[in-house]
Amino acid sequence: MTLLVISPDYASHLYPLATLATAWAEQGERVVVATGPATDAIVEGFGFERAHLQLGRGSNPGVIRAEEQPTGEDDALRGFFDATRRGALETLEFQARARGDDLLWAPVEVGRAVLDVVDRVRPDTVIVDHLAFSARLALGSAGVPHGDVVLGHPTALPVGDEVYGCPPVFPNAFDIDPQRLAGLRLLCEDVRDTFTHQWNAASRALSGSAAEVDDAFAVTGDVLLLNYPGELHDPGRTRLLPQHRFLGSAVRAEPDDAAVSRWLAASEQPVVYVSLGSFLSVRGDVLTRVADALRGLDVRVALAHGSTPASELGDLPATWLVREVLPQVTVLRSASLAITHGGNNSVTEALTAGVPMLVLPLSTDQFAGAAALESAAVATVLAPNTAAPSEIRRAAAELLADSRVSARLTELAASLRTSPGAQRAREALTGVPAAAP
Repeated sequence: MTLLVISPDYASHLYPLATLATAWAEQGERVVVATGPATDAIVEGFGFERAHLQLGRGSNPGVIRAEEQPTGEDDALRGFFDATRRGALETLEFQARARGDDLLWAPVEVGRAVLDVVDRVRPDTVIVDHLAFSARLALGSAGVPHGDVVLGHPTALPVGDEVYGCPPVFPNAFDIDPQRLAGLRLLCEDVRDTFTHQWNAASRALSGSAAEVDDAFAVTGDVLLLNYPGELHDPGRTRLLPQHRFLGSAVRAEPDDAAVSRWLAASEQPVVYVSLGSFLSVRGDVLTRVADALRGLDVRVALAHGSTPASELGDLPATWLVREVLPQVTVLRSASLAITHGGNNSVTEALTAGVPMLVLPLSTDQFAGAAALESAAVATVLAPNTAAPSEIRRAAAELLADSRVSARLTELAASLRTSPGAQRAREALTGVPAAAP
C-alpha cells in the first residue's frame, strides 16, 4: 500500500502533513511526498521518499529570507512584510491582491505535473494540502480521490456568507474600521470571482468534462480534514462545514537536542517560548519589544529569532536560550507560556502541550484563530504593531499566574495527546480505527 502526500515546498506545511503520514509508515506502508527540493531534508528526516513537484514559485526550508527567493517572489515577500508593519487590513488587502499568482500558480502545467506523479507513484491513498489549489484542481478534474487537509484555522475554508481572505472575526485588541473592512470584503469578492474564473478555465483545460464551480475557495476534496481541535471551533460554524473530521493537532516527533534538553533541565524557573514563525520572524521590531518585556520577569526565555539577527534584539540575558530555530515541540513540553504570531502549527502544538499563549497575530487566518483562542479563554491577544513592552510584560505575567487558564488547557491537551491527528487522519481516510498510542 502506498500513501502519496502532496505539499508545497514550505516547512510549515510539510511538517504537519508528514506527521499525518507517520500513521501509514508505522503500518509498514510506503509513503511518497511530492514536493520541491527546499524541503528534501525534512522528507528524508521522516524516512519517506520524495517525488519532485514544484507547486509554487517560492520555497521555505524553515526560515524564509526574501533575498533567497526567485526574482519576483523576493519583491512580493518584501511587499508583504511591509504591509504587516502598516496594519491588519493593509496586510489582508496586500495578500488578497497577490492571491491569484500566489495560490493558483501555473495551474495547467502544475496540474499535469501532479497527475504525472500520481501516474508514476500509483498511490492507494492521497493527502494534499488544502492551499495547494493547483494540485487539488488536477486531482478533482481527473477524479482522483483525495484527503484535503486544511492546515490553517478552519476559516481558511469559507462557509455561509464568508469570503476567503476577509476574516469573519478579529480579536478585541484590533480596532477595525467598519468602512475599511467593507472595502476589504469587496476586494476579496472580486478576487474570489477572478480566482474562480481561472480555476474553471484550468479545469476545462485539464478535463473538458469537469463541472464549473461558483467559488473555488470553497471547493474541498473527497475527505475534508481540519488540523484543529473541534473543541475550540464555533459550533454554529461547524454546522456549516461540509462533511469533515477535526484532526486536533499534528505534533511531530523531534530528535533529541542534548543542549536544549540540558538548558530546559537546568532550572525550575518558568520557561517562556518566543517565536514568530518561519515567515514573520522578520519582524524584529516586535521581537525586540517582546524581549524588552520579558527582561523584567522572573523567567527563562527560549527565543527563536529566525530571519532577524539576534544582534538586533538588544542585550539578551546570558541565561536565555537564543537560536535562529529551536525544536519547538520539545521546548513547548517544558514551557509555561508561549508568545507567538498565532500560526496554526504553533497554536496546535502549544494546545497539545497545554501551554497558555500570548498571541500577536500578523496575517491571514491568524486573526480569526487568535479570536477563537481569546473566546475560549486560553490566550491573551495583543496588536503586534502597537503593544508596548509594558503591556506585553503585564499580559505575560497575568497568564503565568492564572491557574484557570492552565486548568482549561489541561483537559484539552489530554484529549489531543490521547487521540493524535495522524491516527484520526488514517481512520478518516481508510475507515480502519487506529490502535491507541
